[in-house]
Amino acid sequence: MSKRRTFTKEKKLEILRYAEEYGMVATCREYELSQSLFYRWKHAFESKGVDGLEPACYKVDPQVRDLEKENERLRKIIAKQALEPEVKSELIKKNDQIQRRKRRLS
Repeated sequence: MSKRRTFTKEKKLEILRYAEEYGMVATCREYELSQSLFYRWKHAFESKGVDGLEPACYKVDPQVRDLEKENERLRKIIAKQALEPEVKSELIKKNDQIQRRKRRLS
């Protein structure tokens, strides 16, 4: 299985400049790119300049990720604490019903 390639903004700019000199088809063949990807880069460069060639993915800060995990863990603890009294009261009710039935049968 092939691994996905990533290009730096400098490499993307180099590819766009190569295309100006040799044409889009030759460039796509040379760098093994799809035409749609080439045109996406070209449009991003024309609209935003070099900054448009920055990777579009959003990287989450590891510290933020750790805080989100801790937050989720605390939410589970709170949910469990809120559920405990409810379960206990249901058990007490069921136990009372069983005791009443035993008294009636005796």
